[in-house]
Amino acid sequence: MDKLVKQLPVGIDRLRQDRILEEALANGADPLHLAHVFSLGAKTSLRYTCAVATSAAEQDSRPR
Repeated sequence: MDKLVKQLPVGIDRLRQDRILEEALANGADPLHLAHVFSLGAKTSLRYTCAVATSAAEQDSRPR
């Protein structure tokens, strides 16, 4: 596994964060879903869902 990870342009933690955020976007930012799929605690899953909700709100408020 170390050989695979060393070849990545980002660290394993950054990759995990990206996967969690993508899953939150794909499933409507459901904190229970994130907690179950990624074995996250309540506060951590809420932090990810808040980040996704904030990002979505910012994109909606941008002029086109």
